Amino acid sequence: MRTYFIKRFIAMLVTIFIIATVTFFLMHAIPGGPFDLMGLTDTVPRETVEAMNARYHLDDPVIVQYGNYLKDLLKGDLGISYRSAGTTVNEIIGRGFPFSAKIGLVASLVIVVVGIGLGMMAGLYRGKLPERLVTLLTTLCMSVPGFVLAAFLLYVFCERLGVLPSNGLSTWKHYIGPVVAISLFSLAFVIRLMASNLSQTMNQDYIRTARANGLPPSRVIWKHAMRNALLPVVTYIGPTVGAILTGSFAVEKVFSIPGMGEYFVSSISNRDYTVLMGVTLFYAIIIIVTMFLVDMVYLLIDPRIKLKE
Repeated sequence: MRTYFIKRFIAMLVTIFIIATVTFFLMHAIPGGPFDLMGLTDTVPRETVEAMNARYHLDDPVIVQYGNYLKDLLKGDLGISYRSAGTTVNEIIGRGFPFSAKIGLVASLVIVVVGIGLGMMAGLYRGKLPERLVTLLTTLCMSVPGFVLAAFLLYVFCERLGVLPSNGLSTWKHYIGPVVAISLFSLAFVIRLMASNLSQTMNQDYIRTARANGLPPSRVIWKHAMRNALLPVVTYIGPTVGAILTGSFAVEKVFSIPGMGEYFVSSISNRDYTVLMGVTLFYAIIIIVTMFLVDMVYLLIDPRIKLKE
């Protein structure tokens, strides 16, 4: 067990290093710089732009900039934003992530609880009315993009009916619109995946054997069928939760929530190197950690999965 953890920890560090390296060189491979994109060369002398590049060491060779970036990264310093003067990337992430995380945690809870619950119902009542209703509902949910649903919720329930607030996260009502818009597609997918897996599992020979041995139906479902049916669902939920926790630009923009999505998109358009690399690296760490937790959940769900030294 300990050897497995050590190997996974080393693999996570290597993955983070590769992502940081690839992001750095891809960003610097694009012609121009952050100050050129701002249009400063049209309004101020070129000497001033060169002085700004020198101040942020952007005129150094790329390999030197890369070395300095790795040194700061080892200290947990993601650098200073070129677009927001005097603001560090750590401060930007610390400012936006709590908002995205609050929505993401609630949305993840909805996806896990409601998705698995409705998926079980649809899988156990295959071909009957409950399964048909769930299939119809999930098909509709998967057909509507999140930003379209967000705009619809904002217009109908916030503007026209006035039953939901349109911005911020002050009360529990503020969470309804963003959570529904963010989670609906993944929720529908989890329901379909759970229903399909459970339906197939219930037709396996070992389930028939368990029933023939007189085991109670609840024991057959929870102890035998659910464990196998949940494995693909957990595999999907892992990276989905990681992605949701880091925010959705479209949904956060619609509901005026200052989350991580806005910083990620703006850093791309502004060519803000440090913010883009910092947010990308932070996103990667969240995904890597959630995938590690997925492996741990595998052991709890199915004890037949063993970690070999």
